[in-house]
Amino acid sequence: MTDAARAFICDFRLGDAPAEAVHQAKRCLLDLIGVAAAGSQLQSSRIIRSVAASQFGGTGGYFLFDGRSASATGAALANATTIDGFDAHDGHPLIKGHAGCGTLAGLLAFAGDGSSLSGAEALGHLVVGYEVAIRAGLALHATAADYHTSGAWVSLGVAAVGARIMGLDWAMTREALGIAEYNGPRSQMMRCIDYPTMIKDGSGWGAMTGAAAVHLAREGFTGAPAITMEGADVAEFWGDIGSRWRIGEQYFKAYPVCRWAQPAIEAAAQLQRDHRFEHGAIDAISVRTFHEAYKLATAEPRDTDAAQYSLPFPVAALLVRGKVGPAEIDAAALADADILRLSRMVEPVDEPRFSALFPAERWAEVEIRLADGRLLRSDPAVARGSAENPLSDAEVSEKFHGLMLAGGVADRAAQIEDMVMGLDRAANFAPLVAALRQAPVAAELAGAAE
Repeated sequence: MTDAARAFICDFRLGDAPAEAVHQAKRCLLDLIGVAAAGSQLQSSRIIRSVAASQFGGTGGYFLFDGRSASATGAALANATTIDGFDAHDGHPLIKGHAGCGTLAGLLAFAGDGSSLSGAEALGHLVVGYEVAIRAGLALHATAADYHTSGAWVSLGVAAVGARIMGLDWAMTREALGIAEYNGPRSQMMRCIDYPTMIKDGSGWGAMTGAAAVHLAREGFTGAPAITMEGADVAEFWGDIGSRWRIGEQYFKAYPVCRWAQPAIEAAAQLQRDHRFEHGAIDAISVRTFHEAYKLATAEPRDTDAAQYSLPFPVAALLVRGKVGPAEIDAAALADADILRLSRMVEPVDEPRFSALFPAERWAEVEIRLADGRLLRSDPAVARGSAENPLSDAEVSEKFHGLMLAGGVADRAAQIEDMVMGLDRAANFAPLVAALRQAPVAAELAGAAE
């Protein structure tokens, strides 16, 4: 392990980061909270919280927007799964996955009621989790032949966060990182693309593993060295930690579906803006995109998990409804005859020139034939929200408020946003934790469902 990595994990404080990285951390936190609120209404979240409550009982952690307590490991499992279940959270293009959902779950698992941390300390731990998890992901992708889910490497970010909060010395921290990596879920990502279900990106299991690793290391349990951190062949990914801010490379999603489908959504939206046709006039749709997006082939998703990992369905939803939000990937939308007609019509095409650019770049172009014989072709499009074409603060805020509404907690959205955006100046983390723990009231849930 490089000296830079060891020093960063042990000694980093929020004031060591540039203002841009601190601001990005707050944007990431706000976005994750909104996704958690919306995700808490999914069946997958209800199931995981029920199982975590019965099988991981305790009082060290809590479930987001629920009110119940659980052990730190159970809370990490449930909260990361809740965020991961609603595919609108931030990610990093080169790791083809998500550092944030597991890292936030780990932070909250170890923070308790938040009274022992200042806002700056909590935000600093979050930054460490992102920087460690992203680099561990880069190292794993560079050295392993298979494409593993985010849980495989987010476990190390959680372990680093937990070790800092619990005050482990370096020897114990190293053991925790080794335990976390060895037991992290190296689940095969493309399996959940071929069979989109509630398993998603493995982040819940990664967060749980990272949290358990810290508790084990504190008691003297030992682990093999983390090769994604200590191997000579991955040193290049760790030498710049503390000087290059990978958190600034995060993207934010404009739509709650797989990032791979979003270039096609943007291309379809461009055609609709430019030509102002009605969806009933569409006779054929072709989408040329990279191989991984081409694999998102489910045209008639049976549930929200399949809809989130589909390319045809959200493209069709955009063309029919002019938007893709929580209502377009669940419930009545899944049976919408107009959306299904267009979704079945979408023909994905595996485009080698786009596949050659993946994962650093993700492109799609859409061709639509109308009933009057016109053939409309989009320009090649990328998803909005990357570091190169970021969502503005206003767009991140608007998305957050919409997700809080979907989660039935719009009544506290403004309060939480103020606390998050001022967290680096807050004397205590506890007020934000309290706002995140409280379950929605029945009236707010009823309003969200309307």
